[in-house]
Amino acid sequence: MTRYILSRLLQAIPTLLLISFLTFIMGFLAPGDPIRMILGEHSDPQTVAQVRRELGLDQPWYVQYGRFVWNALKGDFGISLYNRRPVGDILRESFPATATLAVLAILLAVVVGVPAGIVAAVWHNRLPDRLSMTGVVLGISVPNFVLATLLILLISVQLGWLPVAGWGAPEYLVLPVLVLAARPSASIARFTRTSMLEVLQQDYIRTARAKGVPERAVILKHALPNALLPVVTVIGNAFGYLLTGSFIVETVFAVPGVGYKSIEAILRRDYPVIQATTLLFAFLFIMVNLVVDILYTRLDPRVRFRD
Repeated sequence: MTRYILSRLLQAIPTLLLISFLTFIMGFLAPGDPIRMILGEHSDPQTVAQVRRELGLDQPWYVQYGRFVWNALKGDFGISLYNRRPVGDILRESFPATATLAVLAILLAVVVGVPAGIVAAVWHNRLPDRLSMTGVVLGISVPNFVLATLLILLISVQLGWLPVAGWGAPEYLVLPVLVLAARPSASIARFTRTSMLEVLQQDYIRTARAKGVPERAVILKHALPNALLPVVTVIGNAFGYLLTGSFIVETVFAVPGVGYKSIEAILRRDYPVIQATTLLFAFLFIMVNLVVDILYTRLDPRVRFRD
């Protein structure tokens, strides 16, 4: 397994380099001047040239990119063009908010999605199944920004139960976690239902029922553990999505997370922050997938890695 993990980590290096290069090139070729966006359109040309020289933006693109990669290897992602703070400090301050939302959302998604999938499979083609699948369709189909807007209008504006946006207290977590958990809950429920239906048709389930094992034990002790194995991959992918795809939710609810900082950086043409957040998201997604693969082998002894 050690060789497999090292192999996966080595394979991640060219992926991260390619992502960093594409991000850099897109920012370099984008129209507009980030220095003038910072200083103002009518700023003095000499001041613009001086600031550009201080930030190293007067050098060729390959020199700028090489310097970024070399510094990134040392953990230095540069200085924000907008507020002149180290990008590493910005990421350290914003990542806890993103991680908190992702962890709470995936826990809620599992708590809701797995039971919903079990109920749908046990009562297949009956009312509970139809209700669960209706919820799945809605959860997958409704975009996050639409659901966020509806919840804000209903719960915050009309009922006044929760604040519209902000951070720093438990009540600020409720709405963004609900919005983030909607789609993963639906996906987990759908895959749990499909997997449970397949397992319930297996011979050992029929044998357990023929021996008079109570239906509750058949479902929870015999069917569920095997049915959840494929769902682990779905949960892992969902967690990766929550860590790296919360831009809209963080922006709508003014959560000071990495996604929110990314949107700010894009609007301000803050290249160092854009590059660092993109690399962070890519690294997190790669690591989550690696952890899921390792966990899958622990849960299913039949699966083995090829070194």
